[in-house]
Amino acid sequence: MGSTRRKFTQEYKAEAVRLVLDSGRPVADIAKSLGIHEATLGNWVKKAKDDSEDEERPLSVSERAELEELRKKYAQAQMDIAFLKKAASFFASEQR
Repeated sequence: MGSTRRKFTQEYKAEAVRLVLDSGRPVADIAKSLGIHEATLGNWVKKAKDDSEDEERPLSVSERAELEELRKKYAQAQMDIAFLKKAASFFASEQR
């Protein structure tokens, strides 16, 4: 006879992950104290970390300033490219 698979609520998983992340204790210790398999809790923690990396974090003041500077440089480079294309086409048509 096969074993039945246990199901855990999202709240239970989130609380277990929070225990791992906040306590600093190894996954194995917390899994043992909760009565779940170490690999199961490890998968939950990995998924939680991956999900949190996907979320955008707000930019710091220095990052925001750098972004603004890069946008200005990019706009200037686009204008330079447009000018050089026009100049190249002018000189190409003049030589014919």
